[in-house]
Amino acid sequence: MPAFWHFAARMLRTKFQLGAALLLAAISAVGLGAGLLSLGPILKILLDPAQSGGLHALVETHNAGADWTRIPDWIASRLPTDPYDSVLLLVASLAVLILIGASANFLHQFLSLTLCTRVVAAVRMESFRHAVHLPLSLVVRRGPAEFTSRVLRDSSELQQGLIALTSRAVAQVTKGVAAFCVAIYSDWRLTAVAVVAAPVMGVVLRKFGKRIRRAAKGALEKQESLLRVTNESMQGLRAVKSGTAESDAVHRFDRANRSVVQEELRLRTARAASGPVIEGIALLAVLCFALIAAKQIIDEHLLIEQFVLTFAALGVAAGSLRPLAGLVNDIQAAGAPSERLSELLREAREDDTDRRGTGRPALRRHAAEVRFEGITFRYPGAERPAIVGADLTVRFGERVAIVGPNGCGKTTLLSLLPRLLVPTEGRVLVDGIDLAGVSLRSLRSQLGVVTQETVLIRGTIEENIRFGNFGATREQVVDAARRAHADGFIERMPQRYDAEVSEQGASLSGGQRQRVAIARAILRNPSILLLDEATSQVDAESEEQIAAAIAEFGRGRTVILIAHRLSTVLGADRIVMMEAGRIVDTGTHEALLSRCEPYRRLFRSQFAASDAEAVSP
Repeated sequence: MPAFWHFAARMLRTKFQLGAALLLAAISAVGLGAGLLSLGPILKILLDPAQSGGLHALVETHNAGADWTRIPDWIASRLPTDPYDSVLLLVASLAVLILIGASANFLHQFLSLTLCTRVVAAVRMESFRHAVHLPLSLVVRRGPAEFTSRVLRDSSELQQGLIALTSRAVAQVTKGVAAFCVAIYSDWRLTAVAVVAAPVMGVVLRKFGKRIRRAAKGALEKQESLLRVTNESMQGLRAVKSGTAESDAVHRFDRANRSVVQEELRLRTARAASGPVIEGIALLAVLCFALIAAKQIIDEHLLIEQFVLTFAALGVAAGSLRPLAGLVNDIQAAGAPSERLSELLREAREDDTDRRGTGRPALRRHAAEVRFEGITFRYPGAERPAIVGADLTVRFGERVAIVGPNGCGKTTLLSLLPRLLVPTEGRVLVDGIDLAGVSLRSLRSQLGVVTQETVLIRGTIEENIRFGNFGATREQVVDAARRAHADGFIERMPQRYDAEVSEQGASLSGGQRQRVAIARAILRNPSILLLDEATSQVDAESEEQIAAAIAEFGRGRTVILIAHRLSTVLGADRIVMMEAGRIVDTGTHEALLSRCEPYRRLFRSQFAASDAEAVSP
């Protein structure tokens, strides 16, 4: 699981906190080991209290044959000789060790959980930052739900694996090792019997780990599909309800939900089987241990207190190591989301060249012309190009309307200017400079974009206007709203610019949303204004206000707009007619009506009959 260990290695960046957590785990384990060692003297005293002579006599006997483990005489002389006082002292010491161990364990868990939370938060932030800088074509092709699932769900699963590794596994392993060391100290021969079972358990855990990792990856992929179905239904709830498609939405969700259940049940089987198998192996090892120990005691080769201490230490070691089967499962399960996050972070960002510092120059402020030169563009997997051999020049300050039937390539052509899409062939130039050779930020900072589907965030009116321009002042926001003809409805709201906007702008009308979007574009002070059917979903009054805002703000800027209403077309300096991905003609409304048959067909079918009669020659 290289991806998981790659993310786990990030915890080494905070070496002090990680080292402190490990040290506290070791302190807790040492306390446990010392507590187990104290059982030996207690057993000796209790098994023969009349002859034991208390702790003082036990220490004297120990020192007589000890070398580096000798207890100093000044300590031995102060130990009690009475059996009960000796047991009382040992129990009091054990209580102190328990308190120290518990405190160390708490601090270990506290530091480990803090470390895991911060590491995963950093991974989540890095993944989201990477996702929003991916090429638009990649995100559209694979679907936003996939990237949302990876950023949120997969990072959460990674966190569970890191917690299992650093918090729970470390605590259990250190305690198990401490208890195991006590068992070796008590009787290494009996302990060796228990060690035989360890390799068998390792092989079993490895087998189950592979199955769990595969099942976890399948479950994440199905959950991604479930998220996509849920988002589609909830975001399009208006269409679902108006089309009485609730049953269809529920059916699609049920089908995706069943797939998730199927994959998670596969994961369940592997998880459920691993624990009992490991426990069965451990119990067989205990039975073998008990038989060998019984033979040794009967033959008087093993003291009863040694057996009890060794058995107790191994029992504690087994109890500490027993949860490792589940923890290893959690770590293995985290392997799949780790791989998916790594795949996301390996995807090439659209600004990779800029980030590597290869010297892409900034684009000077536009002042001459925008030129589409020999443009051909084909979407990945498409049978035919969306644009074929398009040539178009737009002079600075000109207002150009692009028209054509649905699917003719209007939006695709417009998307090439901010480099949301990259031409398959040809170049897009601004003032004679190929946009492929300039930094993205310098290009997009000159663009103001208003689309048919306005994107509003859940926040205040001011926050929505300042979106992407967080350094703007309140005065600049108010001025932008005024120039967008949005100040009228904003001033009528109870909290004005501090009024809350619902998710996706549901609390505003279509015209209000568009005027907020125009205010956002105005705040950028762009040299080029791109409008993609900005008035297609508004009423006549809103359209009039939006048209006035665009006309006023568009002076001294290059304006390229996709239009489907006659009033917008007539306000343009020039009209570009597209059909089947090709630019078939350009000119004024009157000129195109007189010579361009595709434009005449579009005029008769798309524009309102009343408008057509009013302006037809």
